[in-house]
Amino acid sequence: MKKIFFQIALLFIISSCVSNKNLTEETSKSKINSIVDKWHKDAAETNFQAYFDAIADDGIFIGTDATENWNKKDFMTFSKPFFDKGKAWDFTSLERNIYFSTDGKTAWFDELLNTQMKICRGSGVLVRINNDWKIKHYVLSMTIPNDNSTEVISIKSTIEDKIIKEKKK
Repeated sequence: MKKIFFQIALLFIISSCVSNKNLTEETSKSKINSIVDKWHKDAAETNFQAYFDAIADDGIFIGTDATENWNKKDFMTFSKPFFDKGKAWDFTSLERNIYFSTDGKTAWFDELLNTQMKICRGSGVLVRINNDWKIKHYVLSMTIPNDNSTEVISIKSTIEDKIIKEKKK
């Protein structure tokens, strides 16, 4: 009888742990969705301080142009004139997938965005810093329909051939 009771208790504990893990992950997903949605909204509303407070101090932002690979400080310098004019960028998530490391301290996501450039793809990494999630790395990419890639390559070749040549040095 004790053996059966012990097995039932063990089963209950294991199922509770799995349930709590799922609940914690869902709570974290909700929190990350809120953070990233607010981050995008802060740009649209030109809330400079709030936008950059969401990025870790050593965070990186990679934009759509091949030359856009900024640390937080440089990205702030680049962005400040846009925010000061009251017109930064307006991204709204159409879909987002969120994933977690096994220890729950790192999350990464990919998203499709409705932007002034039409559909873009964003991907990012968030880390827990002092119990808060901060954006550590973000990459923004324009999407190109496969049927139009030759046309787009032709348009960007002149500019990007120079960058390729410089980077090969």
